[in-house]
Amino acid sequence: MGRPVLEVADIFRLYGPTYRESHAASMTSGQLRVMQAIEVCRTAELGGHVEQCDRCGHQIITYNSCANRHCPKCQSLARAKWLEKQRAQVLPIPYFHVVFTVPDKIASVALQNKRVVYRILFRSVSETLLRIAADPKHLGAQIGFLAVLHTWGQNLMHHPHVHCVVSGGGLSPERSRWIPCRKAFFVSVRVLSRLFRGLFLYYLREAFEAGKLKFSGTLQELNDRQTFKTLLKNCRKIEWVVYSKPPFGGPGQVLDYLGRYTHRVAISNHRLVSLKDAKVTFRWRDYKDGNKQKQMTLDAHEFIRRFLLHVLPHGIVRIRHYGFLANPHREEKLALCRELLQADPHDTTSPSQQGDWKAFLERLTGESLGLCPACRQGRMLRVEIIPALQDRHQPTVWIDSS
Repeated sequence: MGRPVLEVADIFRLYGPTYRESHAASMTSGQLRVMQAIEVCRTAELGGHVEQCDRCGHQIITYNSCANRHCPKCQSLARAKWLEKQRAQVLPIPYFHVVFTVPDKIASVALQNKRVVYRILFRSVSETLLRIAADPKHLGAQIGFLAVLHTWGQNLMHHPHVHCVVSGGGLSPERSRWIPCRKAFFVSVRVLSRLFRGLFLYYLREAFEAGKLKFSGTLQELNDRQTFKTLLKNCRKIEWVVYSKPPFGGPGQVLDYLGRYTHRVAISNHRLVSLKDAKVTFRWRDYKDGNKQKQMTLDAHEFIRRFLLHVLPHGIVRIRHYGFLANPHREEKLALCRELLQADPHDTTSPSQQGDWKAFLERLTGESLGLCPACRQGRMLRVEIIPALQDRHQPTVWIDSS
């Protein structure tokens, strides 16, 4: 896929200064850092290097990436490296895709209390899956799963939900056998939904009682204890959405799914259509209208505002592992799972042991990044280092090498 005609960075560079000026009082330091990182990503501001073909003399200037996890440009290599590590964790079993979503009223609470509520969301999701899977009435086993936090909908509005890839079975309590689940069914979503709702509201009330939740603006009345209790009571009366998809066809499909979901940002550059008269047009899917693809046009400042809704607080990890995939004793438990499943040992060589990033991408794509794009015979060698612009008073050079 070639470079997009329009990028989020272009919108930030053109309209970011006026947005920051207009919204300085309400922006967080994290949002300011994300904007700056995206604006300077792969420009002379961050420095870079010059490569030259050892045969024809063709030169390429490559500027450094910002490496920010919210930047649309910086996810490909991070995704590829992360996926390579996951290959050693995929077992020859069915996997299920389960999605947990909070109601709109809770989403509003989360928007003003991201750090607290996102942690409650992860905790409630993980405990729901682990408890129900461990119950002999359902599976009676310790499962393994990966959970990924997404905070956006297709229209860029705030819509926090967690995608989980769950093993179709698990280790028996005494760890002496593998207990498979039914091929086309993991656990009733109704059962999952009820426990998820109960746990989430319990931990949310606990956070309120501990003074960890703060409300302002249209939600300021929730600072009152009785009003907050009424919110919880109303949320108990509605069904919370938990969705379970059919199992994946095999390990290959699991990795393909992970590659599409784990390192997403609020919107990719390839969804952007145009920027004209301070209006941004982008493609989106309307799930309420038969999943139809449509186009939406927003004022540039509104587009930036919606993008920044999804900047995560520092320290919030977006991808987490649980059960037999949790970090403590992960390798030991995976080895036991493979033994019980009578599966072949997996190659666990890490990408860092297999050469630099160019060699790594060459293995994944089959194309050499060291080959000269002009003559297709020579090798590109680094001949010069371009230092980063240290003086922030200098005019930024917006030459993009992506």
